[in-house]
Amino acid sequence: MELRTVAAVLAAAGAGLAMMYANAKLAMLREHEAAICAEQDGSGPDIFFISDIHRRRVSRELIRKAGGPFDAVIIGGDLAERGVPESRIRRNIMRLAALGPLYYVWGNNDREVGEALIRSAISDAGGTVLDNESAVLMAGPVRWVLVGTDDTSSFNVDVDQAFRNVRRGDAVIFISHSPSVFEMLGQKDPEVRMAGHTHGGQIRLGRFGMLEKGRFRSDNGKVELVSNGYGTSLVPLRLGAPAESHIIRLRAKKK
Repeated sequence: MELRTVAAVLAAAGAGLAMMYANAKLAMLREHEAAICAEQDGSGPDIFFISDIHRRRVSRELIRKAGGPFDAVIIGGDLAERGVPESRIRRNIMRLAALGPLYYVWGNNDREVGEALIRSAISDAGGTVLDNESAVLMAGPVRWVLVGTDDTSSFNVDVDQAFRNVRRGDAVIFISHSPSVFEMLGQKDPEVRMAGHTHGGQIRLGRFGMLEKGRFRSDNGKVELVSNGYGTSLVPLRLGAPAESHIIRLRAKKK
């Protein structure tokens, strides 16, 4: 192969890597609206959802664009990973907490920085760790309840424990880090399901990727979100699966 050809190939490869690196530093703020089926009409919560932050810094620009205040700010796991400084973890949490009441579920990488650190940082920001727990977001004609489980990597997912305080007629927003937990719900059928973990495959060639691309679906009064996530893992590169966070505006519509 001629030197000019080699140089051209290397230049193209370098440009491709530079583009994927730049893509990983961007983040789309997606806005969604959806109605769930309930026993009565009613307003619902405005939610900010972000997952898979990993090593990334939550930018002031993202917080400014998101606006708020929100009824719930949900961190859908993988807030951090091994090697992320405590100062960055705490700064990210405090920035997100400025948008509204903070709720968090464990990801598969979070405990690498120490469970005590994560619990302390969430608590110091006034947040709540939903490890097989629930929290009432809004009461009224329709009671909106947030339900979250531990991550599958902990071997501690307990769906029955998480749902123990849910009543008949509640509008349930279910949060897990991995969408695989959706398959563990059994007879439970929450109105809203949210997860991250997959990064949308992170690097995709057209329709093809290691994992399914993120999605938002609203159909027949049920809502499902699987986010591409905000950060990256293994390599700081993205292609075809943009980094994202989400604003979800929910309401209840009588069956």
